[in-house]
Amino acid sequence: MKNLIFAAAMSCMVCACGQQAADTGNPFLSEFETPYGTPDFDRIKVEHYEPAFLKGIEQQNGEIKAIVENPEEPSFENTIVALDNSGEILARVSGVFFALTEADTNDEMMALEAKIAPMLSEHSDNIFLNQELYKRVAAVHAQEEAGKIQLTTEQHYLLDKYYKEFIRSGAGLDAQKQERLREINKELSTLGITFSNNILNENNAFQLFVDKKEDLAGLPEWFCQSAAEEAKAAGQPGKWLFTLHNASRLPFLQYAENRPLREKMYKAYINRGNNNDKNDNKETIRKIVSLRLEKAR
Repeated sequence: MKNLIFAAAMSCMVCACGQQAADTGNPFLSEFETPYGTPDFDRIKVEHYEPAFLKGIEQQNGEIKAIVENPEEPSFENTIVALDNSGEILARVSGVFFALTEADTNDEMMALEAKIAPMLSEHSDNIFLNQELYKRVAAVHAQEEAGKIQLTTEQHYLLDKYYKEFIRSGAGLDAQKQERLREINKELSTLGITFSNNILNENNAFQLFVDKKEDLAGLPEWFCQSAAEEAKAAGQPGKWLFTLHNASRLPFLQYAENRPLREKMYKAYINRGNNNDKNDNKETIRKIVSLRLEKAR
């Protein structure tokens, strides 16, 4: 599977006519026809993501089914390579979607992420808790350990990676513990998004307006000019606006000579999600730590 870290979601079937309509013009359903295969952002729209995720899940489920039902003896090629090559659409849409939710998100993308995350978590569990698939991977692993097959360094690494991932994902647990593990993984997937969104909201909410030129001492002229433009755009011309975003926070902390203002900026940054408001993360962190501890055990 290409970057299974992105792949995860429940098995979904969509009716043929509805899927055909959703597929029309969706840039994720084929390789990007761009230099070096880079994402075709000019064509990508928000409405393309969910159908592409569903199609990618459906595609990978079919590929996994073909591996499991292969009547031939498990081999490196028909099991490990086939597994590594599965999930092409899912890898393509996941790579773009999660890069944007980290760097250039909005309310619509955040809502979609909350919907997609548990689907992807279940899909990942469906793969790594698939007992028949695990048996094939374990069989190839046993062949190498017994010296029945000789693998290159790269092939050994790939086999070892997948074998360990199945073990660490709970493939060896009994049915009851696997079911609980699925519940934990699904809950963690949504808690992680809640945590990140709270941090993002705090980042976006903080504004430090400076109205005295002497408080800009030490700051480069280009930086002050940019801050003045930001303040004007925020409806406060004649002032300077600084935020917690890297392009603003880092130069301010590095160059500003005004110690109280640097302290205000720094404390706002380190206390994101710790202000006892709607974006507070303390309870979210407690749940995440508790679930991760249970999962580790």
